[in-house]
Amino acid sequence: MFTTETKIRIHYALTDQMGFVYYGNYAQFFEIGRVEAIRQLGFSYKDIEAMGIIMPVIDMHSRFLRPAKYDDIIAVKTTLKELPQHYKIIFHSEIFNEKEELLNVAEVTLYFLEAATMKRCDIPEVLRKSLEPYFTSIP
Repeated sequence: MFTTETKIRIHYALTDQMGFVYYGNYAQFFEIGRVEAIRQLGFSYKDIEAMGIIMPVIDMHSRFLRPAKYDDIIAVKTTLKELPQHYKIIFHSEIFNEKEELLNVAEVTLYFLEAATMKRCDIPEVLRKSLEPYFTSIP
């Protein structure tokens, strides 16, 4: 399993009239978590795009448990529970407040596509190899 954590301070523009984070902004938090997870592996989205691969979101499920509020520092925990095998990668996200209360859970699925053809393709081999050590079981 591969897990990372990214901290984000909630600024005023992210909130609604109640001082709660507007629900549509959570997709951005999930993206920030994914980008930083991939960066921790030694890559950026820009690097992957330079390989001729794009990664569109094809499915997202999110459950809101508690609100994040103005000036909170949230922790976005991003996890890959399974090593991607082919054209699909599933990121599991959990968002916590500073009291370590769970605010939101989500599952976001992306496909690997060849940018030139927009056809599905396997995960880039270099990215897969960088993830393998996190999924090797020790006997």
